[in-house]
Amino acid sequence: MYNSDMPSRAELPSSYQLLRSTGIAAATAAVLLITVVLPAEYAIDPTGIGRMLGLTEMGEIKTQVAAEAEADRQRDAAPASQPAGPSPRSDLMNRVLALFVIGGAQAQTAAVPQEKSVTLKPGEGSEIKMAMKAGAKANYSWSASGSSVNYDMHGTAPGGKESSYKRGRDATGDTGVLTAGYEGHHGWFWRNRGQAPVTVTVKVTGDFDDLKIMK
Repeated sequence: MYNSDMPSRAELPSSYQLLRSTGIAAATAAVLLITVVLPAEYAIDPTGIGRMLGLTEMGEIKTQVAAEAEADRQRDAAPASQPAGPSPRSDLMNRVLALFVIGGAQAQTAAVPQEKSVTLKPGEGSEIKMAMKAGAKANYSWSASGSSVNYDMHGTAPGGKESSYKRGRDATGDTGVLTAGYEGHHGWFWRNRGQAPVTVTVKVTGDFDDLKIMK
């Protein structure tokens, strides 16, 4: 069987040629790393070329999604905990005082619906919350116009601890009753994952105070 002839020493590439080819390949890889990979994967764009090509925005979305997924994972993995509440005796006294002192004022305002709206740019998030006592209830209805949103209905205690009541993705609205598990601020966080602005409008009636947009 005939085999091809082995190349002569003169036909083999020299050490200089090999080093030059290796240098060219390394330089090309470095350019691609800086102008394409870093902007598209990590939103790092030192040259500005990635933003011109639309890659930096892709990287910003990826890093934001990864950060939110990690936050959701940590929140789901954390044991459910609620701030220590008052003793049964003091809680009973607070309920009696609330019934006789401020119960009348709340009864007058509970039937009057309050409404707030917030407009979210693509990728932007915001929340609307209300101050509520432990066990207070609020009837709510919210809707998103323009596109769908991701949301998390949750409460925040004065000490900073949070607990989630309900979550959703690609939602255009929701209705129900929010029952405060403890005294603090309770409401909704929305994130616009679409490509167009979204306006979220929430209407609430019930036992609460100070419905406001939390920036």
